[in-house]
Amino acid sequence: MITRRRFTQSLAAGLALTSMSKLARAAEPRKRIAFIGTEVHLHSHAQHFLDRFSMGYSMGGHWHAPALDVAGVYIEQFHEQDLGRPRIERYGHQLYSSVADALTLGGSELAVDGVVIIGEHGNYPKNDRGQTLYPRYRWFKEVVKVFEASGRSVPVFNDKHLSTSWQECREMVDDSRRLKFPFYAGSSLPVTWRLPDYELPLGTPMKESVCVAYGGVDSYDFHALETAQCMSERRQGGEVGIRSVHAARNEKLFALLEQPERQTTRELFVSALCRSHNLPVDTGYPSAPVTYEWAKQVLPETTGYLIEHLDGFHTAVFMTGIRDFNYAGRLKNGQTVGCQMYLPMPGSSATTADFFNPLTYHIEQMILQGQTNYPIERTLLTSGMVIGGVESLFADETPYATPDMNISYAPAEESMFWPEG
Repeated sequence: MITRRRFTQSLAAGLALTSMSKLARAAEPRKRIAFIGTEVHLHSHAQHFLDRFSMGYSMGGHWHAPALDVAGVYIEQFHEQDLGRPRIERYGHQLYSSVADALTLGGSELAVDGVVIIGEHGNYPKNDRGQTLYPRYRWFKEVVKVFEASGRSVPVFNDKHLSTSWQECREMVDDSRRLKFPFYAGSSLPVTWRLPDYELPLGTPMKESVCVAYGGVDSYDFHALETAQCMSERRQGGEVGIRSVHAARNEKLFALLEQPERQTTRELFVSALCRSHNLPVDTGYPSAPVTYEWAKQVLPETTGYLIEHLDGFHTAVFMTGIRDFNYAGRLKNGQTVGCQMYLPMPGSSATTADFFNPLTYHIEQMILQGQTNYPIERTLLTSGMVIGGVESLFADETPYATPDMNISYAPAEESMFWPEG
């Protein structure tokens, strides 16, 4: 379990690395990254990351200057309210016309020390299952091609889930292992602040995890799954993979929850709701005490994924009408634990979505240190859970078997989440 002392030591080391790097790096150049993004507009993921890597961000009561230099930028699309070109001009970056050129800086070989892939937002087609075909896999393969041609590789970050195809997800992770480069991917939820400041002790005997959140399929469902999984993976025995995903909506979902074997899920659903700061209200307050029956009435439009793991563990996520991400877990001793993953969403041009700060910090550290203790298997498995949920809904809300998702892994002892302070 992470302690405040351990985190303070880790944070102090990171801050010292930044503040003292002027002396240490006088004899060596700063590390450089290639930034690959779909489009840059207000509150797009590419805008959030590009600004932080270029100008810095607040951290621990201080302004953290960029620890890396953005050497090459590739933006694939330009929005009507484009901020990409103005940002690139403001920061003095070099815009390239291809992924390969951004990595080679217009040359013939890899010329950067890290790659950041932000394949989110933009005008991209959907497949027959409603999944947006973002270019994450395509770009990743272009990066791998440059690595292979150059005879060396560097750390890579991929924003959110890996791909819409399980085979492509597996191939991306296999490529990182084959070429031996650190591969960090996923959501900001596992590393943001938590209310309360809680981490599940490593090796805790557990029975079930639930996340109650909001958003759509093949979108914010991924954030909800990473919220649950960053806790579930710390259970006794570690992660072993999943057997099936059963997704359902509205009345059909609540009918599933009312089966006798789903009593724990119902209780955790209510517990997670009670962590929310955005419950539906009637003239300023909930219309009744928060119970399962109350939730059925006020949140009738809810999509849920009911996931069975190979060791009998269960995960459930619910996307409904609240505006935060709330976790509840049941230990084998009957205790219920939980917290809210703090994700204050930007609602206007005056807000900055600071939950991206911890994620940016960890990306910087991976590239500076050439390693990450973040388990890429987590994002591989949660990518598969999203795919399983999509397939289950496409198959008329019937269970979807996942025989190839037997992904076993153990997390690092120290979590990467961002304690208060």
